[in-house]
Amino acid sequence: MPVGECERTFAAAAAHDGVVLARARVPWLNQRGHLGLPAEAEGVLDVLERIFVALGGNRDEQATKRLTALPGDFVHAPSGTFIEIDEHQHFTSHRLRTLELYPPDVALGFDLATYVDLCRQWSGRSDRYRMSKAARGFGEGGRQRQRAYHDALRDLVTPAIGLPPIIRAAAADGDGASAYAGVRGRVVRCLE
Repeated sequence: MPVGECERTFAAAAAHDGVVLARARVPWLNQRGHLGLPAEAEGVLDVLERIFVALGGNRDEQATKRLTALPGDFVHAPSGTFIEIDEHQHFTSHRLRTLELYPPDVALGFDLATYVDLCRQWSGRSDRYRMSKAARGFGEGGRQRQRAYHDALRDLVTPAIGLPPIIRAAAADGDGASAYAGVRGRVVRCLE
């Protein structure tokens, strides 16, 4: 499947329902992660630091990253709702670790138990995807850990600063239209 095809089919399905999605890129979600957040996110700094450490993050390297915005999948601008489409590479043992560290009262736009199950189901395959790729702040073989950290960053910071929780659409099989169908009710409610 061509890169971006899953996202394109998801956006097309949403557009069919009258939901216009734009590419997501905001300055408060940036390459420094929890070390570059606005003051409004103070309430989640401790848990993000625990997640960062659990994933083997290097604080000194992370602190020197630029404040360049992290690209995301989509935002429904009128409601401020962010939507992320998670293909198989998001369902790793590292992502499972982040989910296990979430506070019990965290506001989420997806079912935590379902995502835990998907990580357990797919991690055998997904843990091998780009397993040797380095990532600044996470070292050699750190790309998967960085992705898991960025997913947690989005999940926790977005509601902490007063926006709706991120809607996550599971697309482990790469099928954007099916992923949209799975979250359609939540996405359509963005219009209300």
